[in-house]
Parts: sequence; C-alpha cells; structure tokens
Amino acid sequence: MPDLPANRSLQPEIGHMDFLPVFDAFDEGVIVTDTDGRILFYNESQAAIDDLRPGNVIGKQIAEVYQLDWHDSMIFRCMEANAPILGRLFFYRTCKGKLANTIHSVFPLHVNHALVGAICFVKNYNLLEKVLSGVSSLSPPAHPEMANGTRYRFTDIVGADERFLQALTMARLAAESRSPVMLFGETGSGKEMFAQGIHNYSPRKEKPFVGINCAAIPDTLLEGMLFGTVKGAFTGAMDKMGLFEQANGGTLFLDEINSMPIALQAKLLRVLQEKKIRRVGASGEVPIAVKIISSVNIPAHQAIRERQLRMDLFYRLAVVYIAIPPLRDQPAGVDTLTRHFIYKNNLALNKKVQGVSEPVMDFFRSYHWPGNVRELEHLIEGAMNTIGPDTILRTAHLPPHLLLHQIRDEDPPLHVLPLDGSANKMAGATGRSGVGLTAPGSGVRDLRLQRQGQEAKLIDDALTAAGGNVSQAARMLNVSRQLVHYKMRKYGLVRDRYRGKNRTPR
Repeated sequence: MPDLPANRSLQPEIGHMDFLPVFDAFDEGVIVTDTDGRILFYNESQAAIDDLRPGNVIGKQIAEVYQLDWHDSMIFRCMEANAPILGRLFFYRTCKGKLANTIHSVFPLHVNHALVGAICFVKNYNLLEKVLSGVSSLSPPAHPEMANGTRYRFTDIVGADERFLQALTMARLAAESRSPVMLFGETGSGKEMFAQGIHNYSPRKEKPFVGINCAAIPDTLLEGMLFGTVKGAFTGAMDKMGLFEQANGGTLFLDEINSMPIALQAKLLRVLQEKKIRRVGASGEVPIAVKIISSVNIPAHQAIRERQLRMDLFYRLAVVYIAIPPLRDQPAGVDTLTRHFIYKNNLALNKKVQGVSEPVMDFFRSYHWPGNVRELEHLIEGAMNTIGPDTILRTAHLPPHLLLHQIRDEDPPLHVLPLDGSANKMAGATGRSGVGLTAPGSGVRDLRLQRQGQEAKLIDDALTAAGGNVSQAARMLNVSRQLVHYKMRKYGLVRDRYRGKNRTPR
C-alpha cells in the first residue's frame, strides 16, 4: 500500500466528528476510513448492501472486508488523487463472497488542510434498477382502483384562483390529443398532479403512466432507465425495459427535465423525432408511441439561457406550455386550500377542527410560500397534530420558524406574525400587539438567513472565479455539479453574468 500525504495525528478526530451520527439515518450506504484504509464509520444501509454487521466491520482494513486490492478501491483512488470521485458504477465482492453492484461517490476528508481519510456514499444499483421493472417506483404508488400507476385525477386538484383555473382548463384540453405538454411550476406547485390528471382525462387512461424525476437519478443511470439496457452493456447490466417501453401506449412524465444532462437531451430529441428507442448496448431499435409530459421548475426561457435545456428540445416538448402559478400568487387559492386540508386531516387524524383564526388566515395570505401547496399541506397537517382539543388553528399551533420570515427574497423587511388571543404566553410583555421580536435593522438577524447569505456569497465567488463554469466551481467548492445548479436556482444566480469575469490569479 503506497503512503498517502496525511497528518496521522489528526486522524483520530474523524471518528468523533459531530456529523457522523446523521449518516445512520441515510438510506444509502456510508463508509468513512482513515488514510490507512481502516474503517471508522459504517452505517446500517451499507451493512444491508454488503450483508454484514457494522460491529464486525468497524476497525478493520478495507482489504479485510472486501475482496479488493488497494488500487481497485474507489476510496483509495480518491485519497491518492486527493479529489472526489462522483457517480462511479462499481462492482465488488465482500469477504463473505456477497456480490454487490453499486454507485460510489467518494470525497477526501481534510482536517486543517491535511488529508485524514475519505467518506464514501454508496447507492445499491440493483435497487435503483427495480425502477426499470413495472411502473416506476419514482411515481406515486397506485391507488387501489387505478391500476395505471396514478393516484390523482383532475377532480383531486383544488384551487380557486383565476390563473390556476385557466391552467387547469388548458390541461383538460391538452389531454385529448397526443401532443407533448410542458408544465412550468415551482417545487411543490402540483406538477405531478397535473400530469396524472392529464393522463386520466385522456384516451390513454387505461394504459400506464410512468413518471421519473430527472434530478433524482445519477447521470450515469438515467440513460439506461429511460431507454433500457441489454446484458453486457456494462458491468452488471441485464436485459431490462426502459421507461419508454414501459409507458408504450400511455404517458411518460419527465419531471424537472432541465436537470437532464444536455448530451442525453440530444438523444431524447432523436427519440421524439424518430419515435424509436435503442437500448443501451443494443444494435436494433424498438418503436414506441407515448405521450410525453415534461416539467421545468424554472421558466423555460431561463433554463434555455442557462444551458439547462436545449432550445430545439423545448420546441419539441412545449407544443402545449402550461404555467402553474405559485401559491403566493393565488390569494383566493390559499383560503380554498386551507379549508380543503383541514377537512382532509379531520378525517385522517380524527379531529374536529373548524377553521383558522383571523391572524393565521392573514398570515397565510401574506406569506410567500416557498414550498407552495406542499408546504401549506404539511404545515396544516403538523399544526393539527399538536392542536389538542382546540377546534381553531391559532398562531400558537404553528411552527416557530414561521414567526419571522422574509416576505420575498428581494424585500429586506421581515414579516412578523401577529398573535391572537390564544397565544398571549408567547407574546410576553408585548401582550396582544405582536411577537416580541427585534425590528429589522437593529442588529439582530435570523440565523438561517445569515447562513443562506453566506452560502450564496460562497457560490457567487466560486462562479466568478470560474468564469461561470459550473463544473469548475463545483470542484472549487468540493461539491457536486448538480448541487451547484440547485443552489444557483435557489439564489437566482444566472451563469451568463459570470462569463468573462474570471478572477482566479494566474
């Protein structure tokens, strides 16, 4: 085993890092080693992949647990290069002979700028491949009476705002033809409900509905999932139908298509033009007939400008383009949805809640709802879990983080949630007038907002230094390219503004 540059006096600190217990709850495997390859942390999900017990693994060398030479180990390669390895397909055998087909992402660990080990995240490829058999497990589970893989019809979609109802009408009309539909809506705005509603209102409703979130699947897997694979195409590949074949005759929903790699978008464009797919590793083509519904979570013109979406693919997919308004732009919809979710949770939780207080309703109407309908639904469900015998939801039942928030990202004033009579204890000396919070500009700031501001500045600085090159910025920040894209969308950072601004010292 070759020596690695490291400060071994710092290596004991790895096993005591505060974040390690968090990985026990991960549904993917996590392994942490020192530079000698000694396993310091090994979670239950990794134990399930390897069919081993953590107590029998921790403290042992990698070569004792896996039938691997050091040069075959992804962890060693990462430490030797002192650089991350992302989304690498990896086939290995444990000391007990168990074969595992996985995807590894490995990152070097540093303490005081010295390499002290590595952390490896492991996805079970065989579990991910199950998406390729039957209806995609990334779609919501089928309702008992709906064997086509859907849970929602248009009648399940609730709204009262005029723009929202116009979008719903467009969706009903678009369901009658085979033309592709593109949905634009922020996260949590109900894009999947619209997509399933279109399918169940169409002549294809007896055929399968298959959905996939393009942002949730590693780039190395997405092509095989969409188009299928043939045995021998790569290590561990089997003859599998892709989602196009599974959806044949029905509907394929490509959620957040702006997260799909540009190279794969070119292949998708050809499939839409030729109406044929070719499995990964195959020589022949398979004819397909599906209705394509896609979605973007940022405006299409922005996705095109930021090179997240090919313009020619947009024209092919957005024959019908439907914009679902965010909840903050639906004042009438907030009232209707609040009543709907209270009724729904009264049945589910055996409660008798009659409504919300006026201060809460005023707050709901003014809040900017970054999580849209999904956030409102979960907020009401959480409040009704803690309401006790009360029949009116009041500010005392809302989570504390909502007491102070920004109305909009660009607005500096902070919104203070007024208290109603049931929450005087929270008001303290302020009585009924409101929460005793320091006014904006007085020196006290929301810690969460401070952290977000620091994060946005770090990403902004990295993009500036990289001249807008997202991959280079990701390497500088030691995070994935997908994470940088996500944070750019979150903080409104547009790649074009960084081009030609490289400040990296030469």
